[in-house]
Amino acid sequence: MNTSGETQVPTELGRTMTTRCCIVGGGPAGMMLGFLLARAGVQTVVVEKHADFLRDFRGDTVHPSTLQIMRELGLLDEFLKRPHQELDRLRGQFGDTIVRMADFRGLACPFIVLMPQWDFLDFLFEQSARFPSLTVLRKTEAMDLLRNGDTVVGVVANTEQGPLAIKADLTIGCDGRHSTIRARADLEVEDVGAPIDVLWFGIGKAVGSGDNLLMRTERGRILVTIDRDDYWQCAYVFPKGQFEAVKARGLEQFQNDVAATAPALRERIGDVKSWDDVKLLTVAVDRLTRWTRPGLLCIGDAAHAMSPVGGVGINLAIQDAVATANLLAGPLAEGCPPESELDKVRQRRLFPTRMTQALQVQMHKRIIYPRLQGAETGVPLPIRLIDALPPLQRLFARLVGMGVRPEHVRSLAVHVGDQPEVE
Repeated sequence: MNTSGETQVPTELGRTMTTRCCIVGGGPAGMMLGFLLARAGVQTVVVEKHADFLRDFRGDTVHPSTLQIMRELGLLDEFLKRPHQELDRLRGQFGDTIVRMADFRGLACPFIVLMPQWDFLDFLFEQSARFPSLTVLRKTEAMDLLRNGDTVVGVVANTEQGPLAIKADLTIGCDGRHSTIRARADLEVEDVGAPIDVLWFGIGKAVGSGDNLLMRTERGRILVTIDRDDYWQCAYVFPKGQFEAVKARGLEQFQNDVAATAPALRERIGDVKSWDDVKLLTVAVDRLTRWTRPGLLCIGDAAHAMSPVGGVGINLAIQDAVATANLLAGPLAEGCPPESELDKVRQRRLFPTRMTQALQVQMHKRIIYPRLQGAETGVPLPIRLIDALPPLQRLFARLVGMGVRPEHVRSLAVHVGDQPEVE
């Protein structure tokens, strides 16, 4: 490999590992890309700082675009054996009016799957186990980049056994919107803007409380409720930077606001016992102006953070992973492609990213934020049109469910590879 004998590893790093590709971050983009590269026979190490995938209030809506990828990989039937809920239509409520927003039944995969992200990642991890060319290192946190001049040649990581240098022909940052990799690479972030933040929390299901409404709006309040079979995963949307103001009004007032927006939750609103039961998501919509350095590529949230609007983040990250494998799995067999080749991933994925973010920004400006300010109370005109015209419901479902220019698996399945070398 190109890394052999080239990189001067700091003397305090006694252990080193050598691999073809090092993926930092075991989220949706990282685990899917690790699976696809290993499937193509590329020696790959995925570095994940946590001991497991069990972290709540992450992107949990698996869209038809991702289900199609699972079908192309021959995994869909086994995936759907995992506990989940299926949503073939989306409805929302504006004041007292219930509207139909999307109908997925005309798509090849005709529903959204609601599944905790840890179950999705556990599934990918288990399916990856059959590929000897993939190693997943958990409780391993990437702290810095290894460099040979201007070229990135791996990462420095902390492990339970001490520091570890992972030398790699290609390093891929999949470590989320607070990416260490993109920060260490000094990649510039363009802030597209998001006027909202979100509080996530869970509320147990009362008997007969299921109404299959995804979003509810009242004057000054917006609440999203995701059916988790025995509980509701809730997102309380409020203007950006106002969390302390929400807290200052008191927990009881917060509970009353939630129950007033969704009366079916009132019986179990006491499940939110303190602010410790509520998790703040500071919403960001941004993207890198440059996704690469020599020997380095960022994808997923590390390259473009998305709003939770539409639940597209996990699915866009997976599309990035598929495009990356399609473009780079073959060239990686010979070592790291030049930066011009790495940049083809950005060229491929930038248009879908821009379009999706532009749609989210318009939803923020024209539908969500005016209602949070109390300026609008009725059903917005675009939503009224969609509700009235079933073809628009199917069109909106395709836009949400399949995204802009969906990817398809084109990387080959080789099923070969060796374990990375540890010195």
